[in-house]
Amino acid sequence: MATKYERYPTVSISKTVSVYPKIIHPQKVLNLSNLDRQCPTLMYLVFFYDNPNLLSCDGYKSCNDLSLNSVFNSLKSGLEETLSMWYPAAGRLSLNPNDGKLNLWCNNKGAVLVEATSQVKISDLGDLTQYNEFYEKLVFKPDFDGNDFPRMPLVVGQVTKFGCGGYSIGIGTSHSLFDGPSAYSFLSAWASNSAINAKQNTHDHHLLLIKPVHERATLLTLGNYNSQSGVNNSLLISKIDQHVITAANNSNRNNQYDMPHMKARGSVGAAAIDHLLQLLIQASTTTGGNIASSSNIFNQKYCSFVFKTFHLSSSLIENLKREVFKDGGFSCSSFEVLAALLWKARTKAMGLRKEAMVCLQFAVDTRNKVAPPLPAGFSGNAYVLASVALAAGELERISHKAIVEKIRQAKDSVNNDYVKSYMEGVQGPQQASLPPLKELTLVSDWTRMPFHNINFFSSRATHVSPLVPPIPQIAYFMQNPNDDRAVDVRIGLLPDSLDAFCSYFLAAIAQ
Repeated sequence: MATKYERYPTVSISKTVSVYPKIIHPQKVLNLSNLDRQCPTLMYLVFFYDNPNLLSCDGYKSCNDLSLNSVFNSLKSGLEETLSMWYPAAGRLSLNPNDGKLNLWCNNKGAVLVEATSQVKISDLGDLTQYNEFYEKLVFKPDFDGNDFPRMPLVVGQVTKFGCGGYSIGIGTSHSLFDGPSAYSFLSAWASNSAINAKQNTHDHHLLLIKPVHERATLLTLGNYNSQSGVNNSLLISKIDQHVITAANNSNRNNQYDMPHMKARGSVGAAAIDHLLQLLIQASTTTGGNIASSSNIFNQKYCSFVFKTFHLSSSLIENLKREVFKDGGFSCSSFEVLAALLWKARTKAMGLRKEAMVCLQFAVDTRNKVAPPLPAGFSGNAYVLASVALAAGELERISHKAIVEKIRQAKDSVNNDYVKSYMEGVQGPQQASLPPLKELTLVSDWTRMPFHNINFFSSRATHVSPLVPPIPQIAYFMQNPNDDRAVDVRIGLLPDSLDAFCSYFLAAIAQ
């Protein structure tokens, strides 16, 4: 069956080069934290820019001189400069033969930059905020078999010139290298160092002077546990199938979201880990002890995920906050109210049993929550998941205000001890993928990372789109390019639940 984007002309690659740091650093191994090792894959963003030749240059530079070749060379020189300071990005991941854990070999192997063209006009793509499979052609995807880490670049880029004269810049960065804020800082530094944006450099350069800190010392100290004490995801499912299923079958089925036997067997104190284990036990009991079977069925539908973006204006969000707290009490953030509405709507759309445990998990930045706090400019992964769990029937019954209160409690519970327990929970060799679960709603808040403001050209991006993530059902909350208090919510859904979710979510935000 033809994919949707095959109706578009081919994207033609004209140049592929390796890009090395302008200043070569001595080779060394950078020890990664457990947070860095959870998802060693490339995460992609595509930046769209209007035809720069139609923009005013204020007399600084003749825009007619801005050819694809000059754009490519400017991005290349800017990346060389950036890699000199962000030198781990020019390295490769490496498996420690003694314990099987991933670390980062800073060996100056370089990034990859690609030049490409397409006869497509950006206007042909329609609403850029709605994911389009054609976007997958706008990034460079290295061949990778899942284990050959020494050959996998950690940063890849592709600049594509469209038939209308506009450009896209598709960038992939390893999630073992950066989390969201550090990726934002890296890309901002690259844009600042690019000659395309030379005039902007003189104005904003002072905003980008924070030197990146690549060492993971604080997180390594927190995660310094015996490797046998934590949860090794690659063995987790089989352990549950073999050892925990009997206890799960004997548990109180009406209270599966609070399993004391699970805490006795393997709880490490971080709610996100405990709840995930409980969800896996629940999945094992409902599939006759074989999680893999239901996971395979779910994965067969992976390619049919539909990605839908909802535009929520700042005035609508403020009205939602007032409605949720119309009876008084504390106020709440935009994230809290939208996460509550989305969790309730998605769970209802899944058609789950009322007694089933359902869970909302969302990323929390720990930079200022650990002791000592992580240094300014910390470039690694510093996010953990906070978690709220309820029975599906209770989630449907309680008010949005009550859900917001539980979300806030979960967020406030993330402190130094929580991070320490969480890192123990993900201890072990290279992390394996867990099966997707309908009962698990995941949210990632990008509203404080306005990627559209990164100026690779003389103006900000028209739009920036994430590509399909490793966990396709995750919901992204993104800042709207035209209103910094508005939020674009993008979520991946299977076709059989799309209409129901849209109905429930739109009804909730229209209350």
